[in-house]
Amino acid sequence: MDAIIKNFPRGASENGRPTQQEAEEAVRVLLRWAGDDPSREGLLDTPARVAKAYRELFGGYDMAAEDVLGRTFEEVAGYDEMVLVRDIPFYSHCEHHMVPIIGKAHIAYLPDGRVLGLSKMARVVEIYARRLQTQETMTAQIAKSIDETLRPRGVAVLIEAEHMCMAMRGVQKQGSTTLTTTFTGAYKADAAEQARFMMMVRNR
Repeated sequence: MDAIIKNFPRGASENGRPTQQEAEEAVRVLLRWAGDDPSREGLLDTPARVAKAYRELFGGYDMAAEDVLGRTFEEVAGYDEMVLVRDIPFYSHCEHHMVPIIGKAHIAYLPDGRVLGLSKMARVVEIYARRLQTQETMTAQIAKSIDETLRPRGVAVLIEAEHMCMAMRGVQKQGSTTLTTTFTGAYKADAAEQARFMMMVRNR
């Protein structure tokens, strides 16, 4: 991620993106709109910091899940039971208000001769979390990317998250949690497999 930020030119656009200077000026406009003075000492470096932070927070646009999931392993000694990675923490941003979504993802699949490196599942979560998102879309994207790349017998994804657009503004209800699920293959067709997945996610 640091390499992406470092290599992005300050005075040129990439793929039609605004330049670094344009991004910083946009932050100055927002600061003035909010009622503050971007020329005061405490805010002088804020536009550059915000632009750099946004390149990191939204770095998922520069990554593809297919690249992360491309390498699989076939030496599994016939293992064909559930592979589950739970409690994968993530931070995303609501595409409606650009405020944080804070949560965790639980991902499982039923192998069909091949398995993924466990860290790859966490990386896929990061790729989609580091974009402007809705939780529903992110849940479906994670499941689809694993299903299409690995071709397992089924994929199950459960995401639970708190949305700051509900906690910080609007109804201002802190602590409420949103749960979303996506199931493919055997998980979608077999209620018993869905129940087993949910039981293993909740079993502490």
